[in-house]
Amino acid sequence: MTEDMRIIGEEAYRAAKELLDAAHMEEGQILVVGCSTSEVSGAGIGTFSSPELAEVVFGGIYQATQEAGIYLAAQCCEHLNRAIILEKEAVDRWGGEIVNAVPQPKAGGSFATAAYKAFEYPVALEHVRAHAGMDIGDTLIGMHLREVAVPLRIRTKEIGDARVVCARTRPKYIGGSRAVYNDDLL
Repeated sequence: MTEDMRIIGEEAYRAAKELLDAAHMEEGQILVVGCSTSEVSGAGIGTFSSPELAEVVFGGIYQATQEAGIYLAAQCCEHLNRAIILEKEAVDRWGGEIVNAVPQPKAGGSFATAAYKAFEYPVALEHVRAHAGMDIGDTLIGMHLREVAVPLRIRTKEIGDARVVCARTRPKYIGGSRAVYNDDLL
């Protein structure tokens, strides 16, 4: 592994740790990640898919989620309609309809392909309602977050050359001006 690849893996791990801490994620929750390896390498999105780079970025993020007991959901690219690759165990816990698709570097994306290869029992879903998310390289993960997404600022702003944008989710406020809210859920 080159020094640049090692640094990218460390950036991915650090960004994931920062997000998991800032989002106050609980064991068993779901973190969705979309990643353009093209953007990480400095090219335009969808122009330079790299399985080797995906394995490094995925490895850093997966290590952080495994340490925290969080399920990692990998978003595919638009060629698979941004489907999600997730451990079947997470689907059994949180629900969802499994679909039949196996991501490839040019049809699903290198990051999702790395997830499919690394997971114990990978499955594909069309949709997930994740508790938090990380978008690496403007891959548009919002469709896979719960309804009330709150932007999170972390210290790690880039992984390689790709911009990193993070969010957590929170329960909806209901009840209007007389309602009282639980501060622990904000």
